[in-house]
Amino acid sequence: MKVLYIVYILLLIITAVIGYAILQIKLAGMKVRDFWTFIKSIQNLDVLYKFSKRHENMSTQEQLIFLTEAEKMFSIFEKVPEQIWEDEYDKYSHILEVYRSIRMLRWAEANS
Repeated sequence: MKVLYIVYILLLIITAVIGYAILQIKLAGMKVRDFWTFIKSIQNLDVLYKFSKRHENMSTQEQLIFLTEAEKMFSIFEKVPEQIWEDEYDKYSHILEVYRSIRMLRWAEANS
């Protein structure tokens, strides 16, 4: 009987913690789905950052892949307040610079 009470109390505590986390996400002005997608995109940010370090040696196919993945990441990060991802700002800005340079390079190639 005591084990059943302990399990019940633990479930109640876990439910309260999850509810509190959801409440904090909503108070930050986000949807829970957007926050979960943001958590996944942080991993993608690290991969894109490493990939962007060698942007001058990318093939055309690699540039296209980089551009599409960067656009996906940018759209996710736009939905999240900057205070949450300010630790990742340097990586984000580096990827944005590489994104812009590749777009300009591709635009110049298309117009010549």
